Amino acid sequence: MRIVRLLAMVVGAVVVLFVAVGVGTYLWASNATTKKLDLVREVHRVEFPIPFPLSDDELAALRAERSAGARRGVDPLAGLDLDSIASARAIARGEHLTKTFYACTECHGDDFGGGVMIDDPAMGQLLAPNLTLGEGSRTAQYTSADWDRIVRHGVKPDGKGSPMPADDYYLMSDRELSDVVAYIRSLPPVNKTAPPVAFGPVGKVLVATDMFKLAADKHPTNHVIDHVPLPPPVAPDATYGKHLAQTCSGCHGQNLAGGPIIGGPPHWPPAANLTPTGLGAWTYEDLVKAMREGVSKNGAALREPMSLMQKYGQNMTDVELQALWAYLQTLPPTATPGAGM
Repeated sequence: MRIVRLLAMVVGAVVVLFVAVGVGTYLWASNATTKKLDLVREVHRVEFPIPFPLSDDELAALRAERSAGARRGVDPLAGLDLDSIASARAIARGEHLTKTFYACTECHGDDFGGGVMIDDPAMGQLLAPNLTLGEGSRTAQYTSADWDRIVRHGVKPDGKGSPMPADDYYLMSDRELSDVVAYIRSLPPVNKTAPPVAFGPVGKVLVATDMFKLAADKHPTNHVIDHVPLPPPVAPDATYGKHLAQTCSGCHGQNLAGGPIIGGPPHWPPAANLTPTGLGAWTYEDLVKAMREGVSKNGAALREPMSLMQKYGQNMTDVELQALWAYLQTLPPTATPGAGM
């Protein structure tokens, strides 16, 4: 009996120790996560028009288009509402951007009234906010500078970090961001309010240990960057493809060599290696099949999260896919992080 009591005391002590360590770890992680979320970051101030006015090339094309029927001495553009034309074009470009490689609806919902990023007891509840002009909108009062901070830096207007995956959008041009905003503002208002971010116990440990970093804390230039006003010319070349591929980096890594997707659900497999090391004998046709049909080169259906990208790949133009493929061909062969360990 004495031995049994001794074993019971030892087991009890071990349990108490584990509970104490668990509680201590949770309290430490909670405190560290709160500090990271409350940290105020300095971000440059960028202003741009919403929408962008018609460019000189667009005005010249309009003038040439209408010159045949114009009376001599009369400006072919006379009587045209150039602002309305610019707005309509910006909205159309913005709609295409959100429904292709920027994939905004994946988090914010098809109506942009808000959606689910993460909703898991262990990881936490991270719900994307309402971006429309309805009640509960997070962006109704946003200026262009506020949009720049949150989309391209992951920083809210008050300077605090956000779960917004801004690392996918660091290189977005001013006009692209302006087009996206113009499109979102044109949508029907949705009345919906998202609750504040709430990390669960596992999420807090990941944030506290920097295994899950807010985009605001991994910005490549510490939030001082000269954003380009316009994207590269649309062409089936590597320059345009590199610009498009920026949105692949959130899962596939900055060098696109793949590896574990930090912050994703446990059932997500590691991201594929998109360098020649991983793509191997893939062809352009294989890429198109994967993007538009959700099928890998070997005929297997793509798994999440890549399977979620199929609806966006179907909206990409041939030129966009050709440009993406052209850029992938320029990448140096790179081993997947952790491979072979």
